Formats: sequence, C-alpha cells, structure tokens
Amino acid sequence: MTLTANGRTADHDIDPQFLTRWSPRAFTGEPIPQEVLMSMFEAARWAPSASNIQPWRFVYAHRGTPQWEPLFHALMDMNQPWVARASVLAYVVSDRFRRKPGAEPTPNRSHSFDTGAAWANLALQAQHLGWAAHGMGGFHPAKAHEAMGVPESDYRIEAAIAIGRPADAGVLPESYRGREVPSGREPVASFVFEGRFGA
Repeated sequence: MTLTANGRTADHDIDPQFLTRWSPRAFTGEPIPQEVLMSMFEAARWAPSASNIQPWRFVYAHRGTPQWEPLFHALMDMNQPWVARASVLAYVVSDRFRRKPGAEPTPNRSHSFDTGAAWANLALQAQHLGWAAHGMGGFHPAKAHEAMGVPESDYRIEAAIAIGRPADAGVLPESYRGREVPSGREPVASFVFEGRFGA
C-alpha cells in the first residue's frame, strides 16, 4: 500500500508523519510558548543513544531577546533573511566523549549519530504540535562556538535549527519563494543493500 501526503508518495507503508514533516523557511514570526518549546526538547530527550550516553546538547534563544543576536549572527548570510522570522533559533551540539564519574573521558564514536536521532525526535514533535523545525548546516562554526561558549575541543556543533509556525511563502523574500515546497527523496533501493554495500 502506498501513501501520498504533502505532495510526496511513499513506496512502502509508513506512518503519515514522515511525509507531512518537512523543513519550511516561511514562518509567522509569532512567539512560541515556552511549554511548547520544552515539549520539543522533551521529545529529543527520549532519543536512543549508544550505552544511553545521551551526547546531545541544545542551546537556544527566542527572537527579540538579547541571546538571539549572537546566535543569529553566527548563521551564514544566505540563511539570515528567512531565519529572521523564526520564533526560536537553536543549535544542536554533540559531546565527542563518553564521560563517567571518576574516569577519564574516552572518545564516543557515535556522538554525531546519536545526536541526529535527538534532532529527528525534536523535528517530528514540532510537526505534531503544528510548528516546524528547519535544521541547517549553513552557519560559521567558529562564530557559533564563540557565541555560545561551546568548547571546540570537546563538542561539535552539528546544526542550527530554526523553529516557528509555518506561514505562506509570500512572507519570504522573493528569491526564496520558489523553494518553499516539501522535497522528495531517493528511492529505498538506492541506499539499502542486502549483504554487501552497493550490491
């Protein structure tokens, strides 16, 4: 059974949430209630991680607060025009090390993988609540580390996340409007292999 939603079609049976979630750039600019934002971080909390290390960290700021400007200016210029209407700007950070009381930290090979799972939970919860979360790699890592006080030696800033209530594409600068549609995906057969990579 195939499923179509949001202009996308799944080739195999899945829950509709995976098709309806997408990453818009157009936001209303309305404030997000703190309890709604915390619900998204609560969803991130319950992501799986190797040995339950939970290496994810989030640093966020509400638009219009003093904390917003340093985080906003760490974004690349191409993202600032549309992120300016987001309600919250967050960065997701992963701890590169396993840390146990009384022991020296040791490298955590899956820190980025596990933190990606937390981000996915957050994005799906945002969609469930009628908001949207748009992750992006378009930021200046050195500026972001400095803006948030994140030690580069121990932590990797994985992505920036704009969170807001979706709006009509007309609120965007004209150069962004044509891209304001849910994107497709490569078919499962292009990335899933039985027994041997590329087989």
